[in-house]
Amino acid sequence: MKNQFEDLTRRVIRSSIDWSGVGLRLDDYLAARFTYRCLDEWRDRIVRGEIMVNDAPALPEQILALHDKLEYFPGDLPEPEADLSFRVAYEDEELLIVDKPGNLCVHPSGPFFRHTLWHLLCSKYGRIHLVNRLDRETSGLLIATKNPKAAAKLGKPSWPIRKEYLALVFGRFSERVEAYGFLVRDTSSAVRKKRRFVFGVRPPEGAIEIESARTVLIPELCGAKGSLVRAVPETGRLHQIRATLFSLGYPLFGDKLYGPDDSIYLKIRSGEITPEDRAKLIVSRQALHSALLEVRHPTTNELIRVESPLPEELAACIPEKIGLY
Repeated sequence: MKNQFEDLTRRVIRSSIDWSGVGLRLDDYLAARFTYRCLDEWRDRIVRGEIMVNDAPALPEQILALHDKLEYFPGDLPEPEADLSFRVAYEDEELLIVDKPGNLCVHPSGPFFRHTLWHLLCSKYGRIHLVNRLDRETSGLLIATKNPKAAAKLGKPSWPIRKEYLALVFGRFSERVEAYGFLVRDTSSAVRKKRRFVFGVRPPEGAIEIESARTVLIPELCGAKGSLVRAVPETGRLHQIRATLFSLGYPLFGDKLYGPDDSIYLKIRSGEITPEDRAKLIVSRQALHSALLEVRHPTTNELIRVESPLPEELAACIPEKIGLY
């Protein structure tokens, strides 16, 4: 379901039924598709009128058809804790560049609504438009605008925006790599959304969910146990840097999905993670930081350059964990 950001006080989550949901009961579809609630919980919410189908109240046993429109009004749900601090690194009448912490969702998603950067910025500035996004655990710089016209300009694929990231990875990464190829579904993983990177000018035969991807990877510091790598993405794909580094044999510190053991991701979801699992990760969140942004201003055409230092929780583990000294 897709969160709709129409009101800072009320969340509406919308979805449309594709072929995978045709012929299913509404309660069975919701429980299978959105597993953060069990079947009985979804039935209760349907009966309480929190779920609408095609703008009408629904019943748990309602059979779904192609393109049926679902709306979920979840009410005021309790939200997990998050780091609600952020820094405005650049601001003018149209543009914001924000430096976010490593435990803050950018957009409303799952249980997060008020505990998101979007909600925090809209509460302070009024309606804002986020141009790019970062994973919840990725820290650093991203762009927002104060009007939709500026957002539309900056959102064009041809608009010049340069991004550089810093990543702490396992292994000795000592040479520059131009990782030009494709991201595809990692069918060897039990986690459906996991991706892998493969080099090439043509996608591998039999691969699914294929997207071209280009990332330049540059060593910054190399140690006995790990490295600090600068990643410059030339495309903007989901999990691009994380999946590429993992596939090259350099998983990120702290990454539950693309780290040294993706079973940790499943253990976290089931509540079965152990202290030994956490020790494998080295740090508590994925060690990826958006360190530099260069963007042409949508009105003045001025080149704006903003940098963000590596956060303390990541910088602190460089001498100890990477073994540089």
